[in-house]
Amino acid sequence: MRAINSLSIFVSLSLLFTACHTKPEKEKSTSTSTDKLDVTTVKGIRYTEVKRRFSNGLSFDTTGFQQEPSWIIQFKSADTVLAYDPAQKIMQGFYLHHDHADVFNFAKEWFRFKLISKDSLVFQRLQVTKKEIADDIRSDVNMTFYADDYIKNKLKTTAGKLQRPSKTDTVFIKEMVARANKYPDNRDSVFAGRQIATLRARDNRITVERLSSVDKLNGRTEAYDYLYPRYKLVIPDAYKDFAYEFNVIVDEKGKLQLSYFFTNLPEFKETRKKVLAGITSVYLQNLLIIKPGSTLGIPHASEITVNVTGRKPAK
Repeated sequence: MRAINSLSIFVSLSLLFTACHTKPEKEKSTSTSTDKLDVTTVKGIRYTEVKRRFSNGLSFDTTGFQQEPSWIIQFKSADTVLAYDPAQKIMQGFYLHHDHADVFNFAKEWFRFKLISKDSLVFQRLQVTKKEIADDIRSDVNMTFYADDYIKNKLKTTAGKLQRPSKTDTVFIKEMVARANKYPDNRDSVFAGRQIATLRARDNRITVERLSSVDKLNGRTEAYDYLYPRYKLVIPDAYKDFAYEFNVIVDEKGKLQLSYFFTNLPEFKETRKKVLAGITSVYLQNLLIIKPGSTLGIPHASEITVNVTGRKPAK
């Protein structure tokens, strides 16, 4: 279900991006309160998520990850929430568990209900681990919903238009793009394109396959595919047999530059660097049609991983 998956993506990525910057978990989630949520006035109203943003008002972070609104929900009763399942094209029911104060759980996610009215809802998405609410970026996402009737008859617009990135997002991304394009040789300056850099074979001297990093059992969801693009490249007419995996930066004009590579033999690092730089400039740059990554329609430098295999022709 897209709605549920989109939050799962954020949880997985947040754990990865902020593991070294996590503040102590402060608030405990307990089930001692007997207060009940009164949904009488909003029962049966269908709401569509129109904004999902960090507390700074942005839907993007510095890695290029984008918060995307996608949920459609409806309170069916005091203890049941319906959420739209686009695969089955039905509203699926979930038990609404009240934990304490304004903290609730449904669809395997935790929320703080900040606003509930006939026109709109605002939920703060919470990361709860061992009954404790994390006081860091994992609990720093606000989801705003508008009633479908409110969107259509009062705002006289569509959910799709409201879900577009804001002007603040555009300003932020333009600043990120300017930095990435000014320092494309610096891994810390570039960021993931929301539309990834694409590689296509110029002719039969190379084959190209885009690889997927999705592994839901291990928490790798769809967002990994645009945050960490990976390609498998095979050169059938190489000067010798070889197989390397390394990172390259694709600048805003589609030019490739060797970035990160791993070797467990430091004494051969410079030799390996020359080999990989040669493969990048001689083979990849000339055999591929390259389109740079972009965000909000703006091309910018980004990093991709390539798995390159060379095969020497048989005599």
